[in-house]
Amino acid sequence: TDKRILFATNGRFFALEASQLPGGRGDGEPVRLMVDLEENHDFLQIFTHDPERKLLVASTGAYGFIVPESEVVAATRKGKQVLNVTEPEEARVCVPVEGDCVATMGENRKMLVFPLSEIPEMTRGKGVRLQKYKGGGVLDLKTFSLAGGLSWQDSADRTFSRGRQELADWIGQRASAGRMVPKGFPRTGKFG
Repeated sequence: TDKRILFATNGRFFALEASQLPGGRGDGEPVRLMVDLEENHDFLQIFTHDPERKLLVASTGAYGFIVPESEVVAATRKGKQVLNVTEPEEARVCVPVEGDCVATMGENRKMLVFPLSEIPEMTRGKGVRLQKYKGGGVLDLKTFSLAGGLSWQDSADRTFSRGRQELADWIGQRASAGRMVPKGFPRTGKFG
């Protein structure tokens, strides 16, 4: 009875009924036959729909906003346009909102931590600038509780955690440049 939500690089969300997906036997069926997605775009994520949850969506151009997950469900094959992106930018990240802070990571390996309250809640649009870059854009982002600290995993599956005091150098206002990542941060630039 669950719905599966797919998020694509063009900023569209697609909904698939789990009961209509192919069974476990056989070769399956390409998702592109179930929804209408342009050839030059790909799927970023697939997850189970939770109408109570909120999502933080962001584009490569470092613009983003919070959207209630109940607003992303579309009943059509075309999906629902939520994050507006213009070429060459595309949607990059969609994460569940948890906690009171967000950490953004740029392609330039600069990290910024700021309060989640600085990001507006919208149902559709481009959003607000999350981090400022001279070159490149958003690589990854993560929402977390500042009291619990920011954690990430390295390539050896070790978990690192930094508390409020250790994150003081990276805490700033939304749309500022940030600082180089802390020592021990994965080379991939992703939180894991």
